[in-house]
Amino acid sequence: MSPIISRLCAALLVGLCALPLTLQPVHAQSAPPLPGLSAPQPFSFDVLASRAAALAKTPHVPTPVEQPEVLEKIDYDAHWRIRFRPEATVTVGQTPIQFFHLGTFFRQPVRMFVTDASSAREVIYDAGYFDIPETSPARGLTRGAGFAGFRLMRPDLKTDWISFLGAAYFRTDGAARQYGQSARALALDTGMPTPEEFPRFTEFYIGEAPDGRVTIHALMDSERVTGAYRMVMSNVEGAGQVMDIDSRLYFRAGVDRVGVAPLTSMYWYSETIRAQGLDWRPEVHDTDGLMMWTGAGEHIWRPLNNPNRVVTSSYADVNPRGFGLVQRDRAFANYEDDGVFYDRRPAVWIEPTHGWGAGAVQLVEIPTDDEIYDNIVAFWNPATPPVAGTEMALGYRMTWANVAPVQTNMTLAHTVATRFAQGGVPGQPRPAYQIKVVIDFEGPAIKGLGQADGVTPDITVPAGVEVVNPYALPVVGTDRWRLIFDVRAPADLDTADLRAFLTRDGAPLTETWLGQLHPRQFNAFR
Repeated sequence: MSPIISRLCAALLVGLCALPLTLQPVHAQSAPPLPGLSAPQPFSFDVLASRAAALAKTPHVPTPVEQPEVLEKIDYDAHWRIRFRPEATVTVGQTPIQFFHLGTFFRQPVRMFVTDASSAREVIYDAGYFDIPETSPARGLTRGAGFAGFRLMRPDLKTDWISFLGAAYFRTDGAARQYGQSARALALDTGMPTPEEFPRFTEFYIGEAPDGRVTIHALMDSERVTGAYRMVMSNVEGAGQVMDIDSRLYFRAGVDRVGVAPLTSMYWYSETIRAQGLDWRPEVHDTDGLMMWTGAGEHIWRPLNNPNRVVTSSYADVNPRGFGLVQRDRAFANYEDDGVFYDRRPAVWIEPTHGWGAGAVQLVEIPTDDEIYDNIVAFWNPATPPVAGTEMALGYRMTWANVAPVQTNMTLAHTVATRFAQGGVPGQPRPAYQIKVVIDFEGPAIKGLGQADGVTPDITVPAGVEVVNPYALPVVGTDRWRLIFDVRAPADLDTADLRAFLTRDGAPLTETWLGQLHPRQFNAFR
């Protein structure tokens, strides 16, 4: 799925999630049948993993697309008009479940099951579960068309809190009930010269965990890998969602770049380089930075960029403690958008539940000139690429919230703004190839400190790049400190990776800021 299609799917999902489910049916129709269930069959995570392992030993067979000429006509507009009837809602434990219809962006049916402690029963598709307008092209589908995905509803059936729709994508609405970035099970060859492969969930098994949380098992399949996933999740109103995920992966063939726990987001522009956005709003982004907590204990913030070419950044680590794409800027005035509410978009934090070994957190940034495109991807890439026959077992906790859970426990100050500007001094000729960097920090470690308290900047730049006039000072009227310096780069430099933080008596006061400059791109804004 390309970034363009990915964002269109995300937009479609938002529209579906916003539907008022209490509306009267679009057309007259008899009462819908209650979802039918097949006979029970034995089921467990081990059973599902065994199936995935056996599947990996056979050639990949894609799920057939039936009646593609009809599905082609079920476009965005036609799809959102197809509404799941509330009366047909399936309930597992205390959780209501509703399903998505097939459409042009979601053509391959997905099998749905409900589970108990030891068995599973398939939910049998029936077109009567949906309100389908009389003029909808979906009426041309046969009875056995199947489901495209599903969502878990709140008790009043007015909104959902997590949705699975398209490939192996899913997302929640976080603490503020506002959808934003997406997650998926696995990414293959993202940002590589070769086409990206999108593994797909082909079967879902939905049940209740012994502690009352929801358990979703999923079978994943693609050309080069199969997998079994177990996701135990909870939704706490006002706090967000937590998902404990275990995966078992079985590779049919080698993969050059495996993306574990991939996150997909949108970043157009922010305060960093305001000239990138020819738009009336001050900022437009789902997330504004990549946050990392390394195996060695270093806290890192990497502000996102909208580069002029596809850029992949790798941050090597061993047994990382966590990473995530985060929306730190929560001020409505910095977006001024009361339609899509970028200030409410959830942050997503990935925390391994056992050692992942050596590898790298990788960030892929793709150029964009609009907010409809998903152009940011972040994931963990193991150091050793898998080959045919490789098996992996990976576990992690995923938290969807306003802030990354580790951030609330940080005594170090964290980055609250990054700004790049023309270098030099106002009123004097501006030197060519010189860029000003301004970083604002805020947090307990710097609160109350003044200029006489020995706060000093620590800045690292690559060979051939010069730091000009670095200094730090408290921001008047706030608890923030500001680090300011110019960077003078060679005229032919494409990329410069910068590293900066504030210290006192040799000890860090702030997290590590990792910035990336593209001097040629920046000079285009002069």
